[in-house]
Amino acid sequence: MSETPPTPTRIVEALLFVGGQPLTAERAGEIIRHLTPEQFRDIIDGLNRDYRKQGRPYAVQPSAQGYLLTLKPQFRAVRVRLNGSPREARLTPAALDVLAVIAYRQPIVKTDIDSQRGNDSRGPLRQLLRLGLVAIESGKVGGYITTRRFLEMFDLQSLDDLPRTGDLQQL
Repeated sequence: MSETPPTPTRIVEALLFVGGQPLTAERAGEIIRHLTPEQFRDIIDGLNRDYRKQGRPYAVQPSAQGYLLTLKPQFRAVRVRLNGSPREARLTPAALDVLAVIAYRQPIVKTDIDSQRGNDSRGPLRQLLRLGLVAIESGKVGGYITTRRFLEMFDLQSLDDLPRTGDLQQL
């Protein structure tokens, strides 16, 4: 018995489910031959329509870098119980410093993090990697980047939601 190949909609849904970097129309088009940006947007709209009709706890949300499959806000407590809140992660002050440097300067290599902080960052980096808040970017540079878990723990849709200098001065 031969299986029929998955539809473009199911492939896009699987790509969103796997997570990682936000999914763009361009990246989906590299994976699904002949998929146009318009077809990609139609698939995203169709998935969200289906999820609403089915009462699913998730939706496909746009971000500055593409689209992500995310839990709806009313299910935030479920995510916190599974992953823990930022307080439950028990980040040391040094780890918080390193995490802030990575969040604002990513991708960034360890030597640049150390230079920014004026201290060795090996221990905090190990802690952040172990907690899944940062990862090492694949590629030539291999710098540190924040993960989807970082966004979820700090209730951010994308890195664009991080406070900027003007925002911090208003606090």
